[in-house]
Amino acid sequence: MTDPIADFLTRIRNANKALVAEVEVNHSTLKERIAMLLKREGYIADYHVDGTNKKTLKVRLKFHGRKGVIEGVKRVSKPGLRQYVDADSIPRVLGGMGIAILSTSRGVMTGAEARRANVGGEVICYVW
Repeated sequence: MTDPIADFLTRIRNANKALVAEVEVNHSTLKERIAMLLKREGYIADYHVDGTNKKTLKVRLKFHGRKGVIEGVKRVSKPGLRQYVDADSIPRVLGGMGIAILSTSRGVMTGAEARRANVGGEVICYVW
């Protein structure tokens, strides 16, 4: 697999549209940090790591009736074309209604946190 983060986001997007409550993916620290941000921002219900040798990350999605909380997910920086931004040019998603997730020198954080900390980095994805 050339882009495990895109696979993770696609599984979340597909499960959200199919109204599947839980998604299971292979574990990585970056995926876990993204799940942590999504939980903190209220886009997912919960996540946890299972296993000792071969870890898996289980993400429980949030729904309002027959509609998922996550309206859309877009992978921005890809292995073939990395997208980096300065602290001054961090994008706003849907005028502030969504979040941009960045990988910075201070860890993985949302666009608003990166703006406050005055750091730039690689734009991983947009969630709205």
